[in-house]
Amino acid sequence: MPDWKKLIASKIAVAQKGNIAGKVNANVRVPNGQTEVKNFPILDLGILPDINQANWKLCVYGLVENELNLDWAAFQALPQTTDVSDLHCVTRWTRLDMDWVGVKAQEILMMAAPLENAKHVTLHGYDGYSTNLPLEALLDDDVMIAHSVLGYPLTTDHGGPVRMIVPKRYAWKGAKWLKSIELHEFDRPGFWEVRGYHNEADPFKEERFSDDD
Repeated sequence: MPDWKKLIASKIAVAQKGNIAGKVNANVRVPNGQTEVKNFPILDLGILPDINQANWKLCVYGLVENELNLDWAAFQALPQTTDVSDLHCVTRWTRLDMDWVGVKAQEILMMAAPLENAKHVTLHGYDGYSTNLPLEALLDDDVMIAHSVLGYPLTTDHGGPVRMIVPKRYAWKGAKWLKSIELHEFDRPGFWEVRGYHNEADPFKEERFSDDD
């Protein structure tokens, strides 16, 4: 198990100061405080779950009419799409033009049929991670449950076999090794949110920490 105190302290320090080397880009697609990189940095909780296509399943539950339990074959049978978007990490790096392949989150939610009082979601990862979002945030066309990027299947290091991609938020709002999507009525802060990260996480507003308002 990782040393949680050291892990949290180091990630907050990186988010405050930024230590990913790269060339500053004045392109408006790169939010203030971010640096464009050409590589794909790996950041997580220090836990690599033993999960792969054979034993992976996605559960959608809570305030839904139809609880879903999708294995890999069922997930692959859904309409597949490619979307190019930018990835912004709270640790101050941005990678442009990431071509993700997967299933739109709205497709999964349509199958589950959220109840009228479902207003928020919690994304759960196989590593024990969680993060929260308004339900409406998952309805954007660019929000994807992705299994491939840059022409290749997602590796375990990058959250494979499946991770959530929410381009309009900092990357911590997209859970790696996605295990389940829980729908509920009231907001429930996730792993980083209860540790001081901003609840909304809009990179263009630099919503990094809860005390940034």
